[in-house]
Amino acid sequence: MKTSTIAAQMYTLRDFTQTPEGLRESFLKVKDIGYQAVQVSGIGPVDPKQVKQYADEAGLAICATHVPWNRLVNDLDALAAEHKLWNCKYVGLGSLPGEYQTSQEGYRTFAKKVSEIALVLKQKHGLQFVYHNHDFEFERLDGVTGLEVLLQEADPLAFDFELDLYWVQAGGGSPVDWIHRVKDRMRVVHLKDMAVVARKAEFAEIGQGNMNYPAIIEACRETGVEWFVVEQDVCRRDPFESLKISLDYLHTLL
Repeated sequence: MKTSTIAAQMYTLRDFTQTPEGLRESFLKVKDIGYQAVQVSGIGPVDPKQVKQYADEAGLAICATHVPWNRLVNDLDALAAEHKLWNCKYVGLGSLPGEYQTSQEGYRTFAKKVSEIALVLKQKHGLQFVYHNHDFEFERLDGVTGLEVLLQEADPLAFDFELDLYWVQAGGGSPVDWIHRVKDRMRVVHLKDMAVVARKAEFAEIGQGNMNYPAIIEACRETGVEWFVVEQDVCRRDPFESLKISLDYLHTLL
């Protein structure tokens, strides 16, 4: 992990990025905090060329995205063109569509369908599909978790993971173990911490919660993770301040 490989997930700042002006200002603030890259997600209807212009102006690389499922299914060529414009290799899906979540068969059907799409992204466009989990993938369906089904059934040549380590822990999994389980299939990882507040688990800045981040970062190093993406779904302070706290802590682990 180097400073240049730590990115801010723009979903954290979604309340500020719904207009072109808000996105531009947010990119500049993210750069001022000390980030050199971002993941594009949760922004408003901003023209892709403007997104690129504002990122370049701020001096930020776009390392990955989260995109809607319907665009992967129905608008793949245009989606690929946007990622090439942004020099962004990693095309992310932020969650499993609801219709596939309730059974092993649903997970298998999704794995087959998305693998076909991911192969087109890889073979035709030179892009890499990555899947972002939550905690529901750890529900056992006839004795097997959904995430295990995806690991076993999705095409390893085209389907990569973007583990969200908070949600791994929330689902009862071991972040370090899962990092090793997806070795060679994860180049982008999501980092956030888990604190206990009023006896409930809460999102926290990295280093402000109870997750073992020294061990987590070491496991990511060992398995070849390229991009370390800081995300906080809900912040109990100004989201820009939260991003800075997390970045400052990660710098202690460089």
